[in-house]
Amino acid sequence: MTSRFVLALGALLTSTGLAAPAAAAPVTATDTPAPTAAAATVAGGVAVTDGCIDSVPEPGSTEPVAICFTVFRPAGADRTHRVPIVVHGHGWGGSRTTDPAAFARWLDAGYGVLSFDQRGFGESGGKAHVENPAYEGHDVRALVALISRLPWVQQDGPGDPVMGAIGGSYGGGYQFLAAFESLRTRGSPVLDVLAPEITWYDLRQSLAPQDVVRTAWALALSAAALPSQALPESVYQGLVEGAATGTLPDGSVPGTEDLVAFFRKNGPKWHVEHGRRLDIPVLLGQGTTDSLFPLQQGLANWQHALTPAARRHSIFVAYNGGHVLPAVLPQGVDVTSDPCSAELAGGDFTDLTIRFFDEQLRGRDAGLRGYGAYHLATPASTCTTVGSVRADTAIDIGTVATTEAAGAPVPYAVAEGPIRVAGTPYLTGTLTALGVENRAFYGLAVGTSPADAHLVQDNVLPLRAVQPVAGERRRVALPSVAVDVPAGQTLYLLASPVSDTFVGMASRTPGAVVLDDTVVHLPVVGRR
Repeated sequence: MTSRFVLALGALLTSTGLAAPAAAAPVTATDTPAPTAAAATVAGGVAVTDGCIDSVPEPGSTEPVAICFTVFRPAGADRTHRVPIVVHGHGWGGSRTTDPAAFARWLDAGYGVLSFDQRGFGESGGKAHVENPAYEGHDVRALVALISRLPWVQQDGPGDPVMGAIGGSYGGGYQFLAAFESLRTRGSPVLDVLAPEITWYDLRQSLAPQDVVRTAWALALSAAALPSQALPESVYQGLVEGAATGTLPDGSVPGTEDLVAFFRKNGPKWHVEHGRRLDIPVLLGQGTTDSLFPLQQGLANWQHALTPAARRHSIFVAYNGGHVLPAVLPQGVDVTSDPCSAELAGGDFTDLTIRFFDEQLRGRDAGLRGYGAYHLATPASTCTTVGSVRADTAIDIGTVATTEAAGAPVPYAVAEGPIRVAGTPYLTGTLTALGVENRAFYGLAVGTSPADAHLVQDNVLPLRAVQPVAGERRRVALPSVAVDVPAGQTLYLLASPVSDTFVGMASRTPGAVVLDDTVVHLPVVGRR
């Protein structure tokens, strides 16, 4: 397992966008952007300014942590012609964007942009606490205070700039952090509109559903943080422990780390549990083939993190992409496309985001449609729009069993095509698993026969039986999907004893995992 992972790591980090960050350079923390003399005016009249601000110290230290940024002021913006601003956050292991060409579409549309190095990455100091309110929460609040003092940025009021946010993965996590932190501390979200992509609702369930660790991702994320030693040492140790033991460590074993506690506040779920929901428009982008923050994480943000009123002014878009690993066991699909953004805005997700911001931030009619609905990409690169993702159709398929140890996935026929499925399916059945820490992995697949059935969108989810079980009724989550099953093909349930996303996370003792009287619950849009 280890040698396979090491050999694949370089390609893995590149293919998933987890590029190694540049080495951190020494910086001088200041309270305001670098002096005007340090600003460079580039072609088209865009002014670029680099600087750093002081933020809260690391635990056990009194030294302020520098959070560094680059501000892009669009041509024509000044005290007499103020414009809204967009804050950009990078993904895990990355750093801020300093090239104005990367934001050309935003700048041409009349938006200012601030891109920043998140704590622990790029030129910023400190350690990455994974969007914790006690650390990164202070960082984003300090950036908002900085933006509120820029004379060319529109303001809703003192300390409240007209502001949206963009970024994916870790750069989506900061958006929810910033909005919820302001809601928690001020009673309202200072951000006026969000566009988070491929990010999480519940970080614990993302990294370890049923506390079964997504080994490949735990190791990849640790590796991406190593060049700058971004993570606290205890988190590195905890991720290694999780990869070795097969479960997310919770500190219950003496001498081990407690990652459950570390991740408790790191995402929208914690705020929702404390009665907070966002009442602002959000354009949510999620990857249907994402195996780290899968489609159901985005759906959870839509369903739980936003108020019903906010959802009426929001849009959910799922595209083929995100954090993608080759799905070999079980076999998945290989497709990258964004048909829903093209259908809604005639371009890519950035085009859709700019039109969304024009309408929701500036009050302009950009002719955008699709509010209040889910727009989900299929593996065939079509877009399915639905108003609900609930499973509404139950199909009995009898007994579903895995092999006792490592072996091929077993396909079970569910429905003949043509049929369209879009939403969040699940299983119910009577479980028998006679070993200790038995696991099985399930996902939906499509093929002309059991021999060529491939996972719909690269994802499986685990069933975990900690102790021996006989005759216990269980509900088992399946990955959220959108798929058209054509005539002549069949929708299958794949039951597998192993998964290459959960490398080494199979049953700890031999034994088949058996579900009797199994019912597959599907969100069926219609038989075509």
